[in-house]
Amino acid sequence: METTTKKARSLYIPYAGPVLLEFPLLNKGSAFSVEERRNFNLSGLLPEVVESIEEQAERAWLQYQGFKTEIDKHIYLRNIQDTNETLFYRLVQNHLEEMMPVIYTPTVGAACERFSEIYRRARGHVSEIYRRARGARGVFISYPNRHNMDDILQNVPNHNIKVIVVTDGERILGLGDQGIGGMGIPIGKLSLYTACGGISPAYTLPVVLDVGTNNQQLLNDPLYMGWRHPRITDDEYYAFVDEFIQAVKQRWPDILLQFEDFAQKNAMPLLTRYRDEICSFNDDIQGTAAVTVGTLIAASRAAGTLIAASRAAALPAVSLASRKSFSSARVPPDVGLLNRSSRRLSVKV
Repeated sequence: METTTKKARSLYIPYAGPVLLEFPLLNKGSAFSVEERRNFNLSGLLPEVVESIEEQAERAWLQYQGFKTEIDKHIYLRNIQDTNETLFYRLVQNHLEEMMPVIYTPTVGAACERFSEIYRRARGHVSEIYRRARGARGVFISYPNRHNMDDILQNVPNHNIKVIVVTDGERILGLGDQGIGGMGIPIGKLSLYTACGGISPAYTLPVVLDVGTNNQQLLNDPLYMGWRHPRITDDEYYAFVDEFIQAVKQRWPDILLQFEDFAQKNAMPLLTRYRDEICSFNDDIQGTAAVTVGTLIAASRAAGTLIAASRAAALPAVSLASRKSFSSARVPPDVGLLNRSSRRLSVKV
């Protein structure tokens, strides 16, 4: 079946009936027009009234306000995201300042810790087309399934993926090892990239590499949904990550891959190894540095001074500036933007 957008661009829709209502990228809920309900076998599956997106968003906002805790609000928003992404992003954009801390930090930390407890994406007896239409959000790739990497990525229903955020869950925010609970971070990050950066959610894919966990509390938790095994390390670990990278390159050669919340001992080696092989970056290393440098530049301009002649104080925040002797530093006046050979980052405005 086909429908037409405002720009008169024909879009083929391969789903209809209940399957279409379960596909979050295409589901419009009560906003399906009378004609669309007839064409897509939706008659009788929705209430009579055809609503605008703003009417839907207003109802969702009232429901959102009824939740008392931030984690309950997070769960509610994630449920909307998993059923009607158009409504989700309209709601978030209408209330961005209110909802950003709920979608991402700090609330996402609690969501990661309770990931297996609040998980709501179980599947029952469904057809193949239904499974591929809806499925779980993101991809879980466990070490025991390492030899099925290509098949796993083929199961992703969206074929034109352009951005992947991947984590192994070992250093989630300041919470440490959260196992597959770390999936909350790629989901949250990509949600912000869509809400604030305008990247289509159809182009994004959150991934968690399940290499086990050293968090004994998770290993003892009967509800934990990840691989119950101590983390693999060294050659086994790097070989597994390499299998993932090669499978991604095969499926989506032009992908942008973001490494997220990897432990320090693995973060830089992975970035160094793959930065010239695949379009990739590590947000904790490069993204944080870029924001820090941008902040220093803005501060120096506001103060009317050169960074080279200024002192910068870093207040330790979780793992960002802690565990390092970075309480204050003076930038050498003769150092330029980036000294790649020594990996020292400094700025002269």
